[in-house]
Amino acid sequence: MKTKAVRLYDKSDLRLEEFELPPMRDDEILASVVSDSICMSSYKAALQGADHKRVPNDVAENPTILGHEFSGELIKVGKKWQNDFKVGQKYAIQPALLYKGTLDSPGYSFQTVGGNATYVVIPNVVMEQKCLLPYNGDAFFYASLSEPMSCITGAFHASYHTTPGSYDHNMGITKGGNMAILAGAGPMGLGAVDYAIHRDRKPGLLVVTDIDAVKLERAAEVLTVEEAAKNGVRLVYANTGNADELVALTSGQGYDDVFVFAPVVSVVELGDRLLGRDGCLNFFAGPADSGFSAAFNFYNVHYASTHIAGTTGGNTSDMLESLSMMESGLIDPSVMITHIGGLDCVIDTTLNLPKIPGGKKLIYTHISMPLTAIADFGRSGDPVLRSLAEIIDRNNGLWCAEAEKYLLGAKC
Repeated sequence: MKTKAVRLYDKSDLRLEEFELPPMRDDEILASVVSDSICMSSYKAALQGADHKRVPNDVAENPTILGHEFSGELIKVGKKWQNDFKVGQKYAIQPALLYKGTLDSPGYSFQTVGGNATYVVIPNVVMEQKCLLPYNGDAFFYASLSEPMSCITGAFHASYHTTPGSYDHNMGITKGGNMAILAGAGPMGLGAVDYAIHRDRKPGLLVVTDIDAVKLERAAEVLTVEEAAKNGVRLVYANTGNADELVALTSGQGYDDVFVFAPVVSVVELGDRLLGRDGCLNFFAGPADSGFSAAFNFYNVHYASTHIAGTTGGNTSDMLESLSMMESGLIDPSVMITHIGGLDCVIDTTLNLPKIPGGKKLIYTHISMPLTAIADFGRSGDPVLRSLAEIIDRNNGLWCAEAEKYLLGAKC
């Protein structure tokens, strides 16, 4: 079967090409890709090429398909997997395969599977590692966003606290404690706020900071203080980097859990200053600079048990938790999405991702469409986009299942 895909050849060398997929083997699965959301990790892979830890050294001769936050439908299931998967099933993929100690991942490492494609052949290792996940929701984009949501889920589980008088660690955030999410009004920060206020183990106080007043205002519109209060969380949005002001919100106790959502030295060091006794700083945002470092107060490490945690991506159980919460309506990751586009805009979008404002860029691989901000749909000369604007306006300005269905019907 022919596919059209964006493939990585070298540093900043991405190409949109049509080519023949290899014949599917009995231990493989043929699938369509419907949606893929573009991640900063894809930008880093495109920037670094073969120097990236997940990209093969021979990528120039054997290009890989880019994109790892994707969903679609199963078209043909090899004999080995016919008792586990069915034709027509929607799916999500956990790209962190954790296979024999390698970092090989769909969207970075494979020639036949990645999110920026129309059709893919899913190799046996994905199923062997239980990383092909059935999805029962009503919109493909939710399954695409289950991967970034799993990164958030994993980070919350990876935070930890100590047990006084012993060396046992209690995994997870402090239930009913003080939490801060720094640089938290971006797409991943919004996902973290949504997850924090709707999961079982939640903070009592959640402070979200950012230096972008417009982003904070939008965050407060889609994830309201009132909604948090209904779930037992006092939510505060703060446009400040003043440690004293932020600690004052905790009555001077400091924060049990601080999440840093930007790889910026000043933000990391602010997070350190906010920690209370036994406070955990979770460094969430991965830097592109392998030499990135920041100062940390080791007096407090010794005498106040402050400490650091960090994760890169989530695991399969994190992704299953995210999918389950989406399917049950507990979380709505559409708050992350600000732009929509087709496969033909992937290259420019990926290579320029840090320069494009807003949140997640959602790609529908079977359509042709320039990357367009959702907020601009109503001003477009395209009648399809103007109709989409009406749908989105009825949904509090958020992308939704109705919008996806209309777009795919109108453009495919």
